[in-house]
Amino acid sequence: MANPIVMISSYPPRLCGIATFCEEAREFIQKHNPDRDVLVISHTDGSGQGVIPIMDNTKRNWWKPVAEEIHKIKPYAVHIQHEYGLYEYCDERGHGDGQDGLLSLMDAINDVPTVIEPHTIHGRLTEHEADFIFKMSRRIDVVLFKCHYQKWRLDWNFAGRGWDTPRNIMVVPHGARPDKRYSLAEVVELREELGLSHVPKLANHLVGLIGWIQSNKRWDILTGMWEEIAIEIEQRTGEQWDLLAAGAMRDPNHKDDYEKYKEEIQFLASKGLAHYYEFVPRGDIYYKMMALCDFIVLPSTDETQSGTLARIIALNKPYITTAPMEGLTAQTIECGGGMLFTNKDLLKQQVIELACNEGLRMEYGERLKHYLENVVSWDVVAEQYNNAYSLACDAKKSGKPVMLPKEW
Repeated sequence: MANPIVMISSYPPRLCGIATFCEEAREFIQKHNPDRDVLVISHTDGSGQGVIPIMDNTKRNWWKPVAEEIHKIKPYAVHIQHEYGLYEYCDERGHGDGQDGLLSLMDAINDVPTVIEPHTIHGRLTEHEADFIFKMSRRIDVVLFKCHYQKWRLDWNFAGRGWDTPRNIMVVPHGARPDKRYSLAEVVELREELGLSHVPKLANHLVGLIGWIQSNKRWDILTGMWEEIAIEIEQRTGEQWDLLAAGAMRDPNHKDDYEKYKEEIQFLASKGLAHYYEFVPRGDIYYKMMALCDFIVLPSTDETQSGTLARIIALNKPYITTAPMEGLTAQTIECGGGMLFTNKDLLKQQVIELACNEGLRMEYGERLKHYLENVVSWDVVAEQYNNAYSLACDAKKSGKPVMLPKEW
């Protein structure tokens, strides 16, 4: 076997969006690199074949065992999944180290080809974020941004501070599975499998609120007007539509909003207008719940890019989401398969329009199918990762940094 690829990330069973992302990305990286093992160095709560759970960032020098392990493995390339909370060490006062441990790790493995995939790159950077990206990009061979706007906005952010913009940034979108689409016949079977065929008076047509139940996902924006919407749809079409709200709480800090959202759904259910389904949004069941819906509403008040949206795209489901909302807005414009709302009245109009216009739903579904197959399929993304690894290896061999064109 050739030298392995090593990913550094949180990993299941941790209930973490980055962990789930890494698990899925790893599957397709392995598929596109059959001659190499794809290993994961994770936090101590990660587990599974090929997973090395040694990151313990309750310790100041958590990065040292990671660097030692990487040098033992001698990888072809190291691929880091980055989110600020994953690598922060906090002292006894609760003060964070500002990613110093991660930067120390990058210094310690600077003889190895390295790629980093930051999952939060805001359009307007805080001083801390700008400082970290500046330092990180100088230590890493290739930096992978999710969206084109992040790359040209970084140029604006850095130029405004009098800094040189990094030239080692590639745009690689959030991957989506190409193998999770369901036929209408399969959706009927899914209703039976998930027990929804036995829910009294559950409508054949469903609008979905699916995923982790968090304060920023603002289910109440839709639930608060759903009864009025459902009545108008039935008056226009003669068809009953119900709201399917399905998911679970991940962060105990969001418990009050979780209970509020759940209570509102259950109130609508008592009127025969909705159904609540509790499940952990991971694995096949996440896709199955979405497959039951005619379209999805993704109200969010704080999101740079979304694993939920990746699953919506994987299923070719038309959707409606909040704007302007960084990655959500960027992908919606690029894929052409969703609607953007900026206020409650517009959301109401769009839900009614999508429900009443089957042709529009089919058109959006076709656009999403094309976008999935040609732009964000994990099979496409995995080859882009391989290109990044190759660039990183060439940089190490030649001693010359990766130089890529600016976005504009």
